[in-house]
Parts: sequence; structure tokens; C-alpha cells
Amino acid sequence: MISLDNVTPGSTCIIRSVGGGGALRTRMMDMGLLKGTEIKVVRLAPLGDPIEFEVKGYNLSLRKKEARLVEVEVLADAT
Repeated sequence: MISLDNVTPGSTCIIRSVGGGGALRTRMMDMGLLKGTEIKVVRLAPLGDPIEFEVKGYNLSLRKKEARLVEVEVLADAT
């Protein structure tokens, strides 16, 4: 497993765990980042931060430090 900030754009993953603590973890889970959820990396901002994801039918942007807290299993790598 790797963290979400290391997945290449175009790749599809399954969330295995959401780290962090307190309000940050709760906020990410409220946004749909739950264990077992499929998530796709859409694109990186020009300077690499934030990262845009597609999750549960909507687009979500996270900072790299937030994405680093989410561990995923890559299903389909972008080629």
C-alpha cells in the first residue's frame, strides 16, 4: 500500500485507511474518504499542490500533506 499523494494522475485506487486525528480525520471522512471507497487521481496543480481526485461522483482537492494520511491500494495504474 502507498499513500494517496504518491499515486500518479489517471490511476484508480481503493482506500485502505484514513490516518490523522481529530477534526482533520473527521473532515476527510465527511468528504467521502472512507475505507473501501474507490478514488481516482484526476490531476496535479501546476506546482504539484493541491491534488484533484474523483470520489463518489464529485471532484475533491486535497493538499499533499492531507493526501499523505490516506493509504490506498492501486487498482489501475495510468499508462
